[in-house]
Amino acid sequence: MEPPRPHPRIAALRSEENPAIQELLDNFASELAQGGWRVAGVTQARRRDAATGRERIVLREPASGALYQISQDLGPGSAACNLDTRELARACAAIEGALASGVDLVVISKFSKQEAARGGLIDAFRAAITAKVPVVTAVSPHYRDEWREFAGPLAEFVRADHAALEDWWERVQASGRSEG
Repeated sequence: MEPPRPHPRIAALRSEENPAIQELLDNFASELAQGGWRVAGVTQARRRDAATGRERIVLREPASGALYQISQDLGPGSAACNLDTRELARACAAIEGALASGVDLVVISKFSKQEAARGGLIDAFRAAITAKVPVVTAVSPHYRDEWREFAGPLAEFVRADHAALEDWWERVQASGRSEG
């Protein structure tokens, strides 16, 4: 008889850019951190810039509350991409640093255009996979093929609700105990 296969260590939520999904990820990560688990990563939110009145995209670390403003203000008439790749790289480096220090779970806001092109937070995904640390993320429907190519059997799509995430987390923990 074949030994049981380990449970996929990456939970992917099917998601278009959706504040409710990011809030779910943030709440799940915060709840685990409050329960004593070591959690790293970032979730995405939009915040109104007090100086300009315009919305900016930020990445937020659920455990510490640290913010990374990943959208730049290029002025009122700009149509150029406003992604601040330096801030994105800082957020990625923070996740990688936390992984090097030891964590139980990594939350990565999403796998989307940047990650599909092997940029953005892709190195954080790779570092977590290499460290064999469970990951929870959202995956844009436009990049599901690239996601499957990248994550393969390491990931499974999970229903986008708290109970499904808790169930996935319990199965990952049980799988880890049976491997150890």
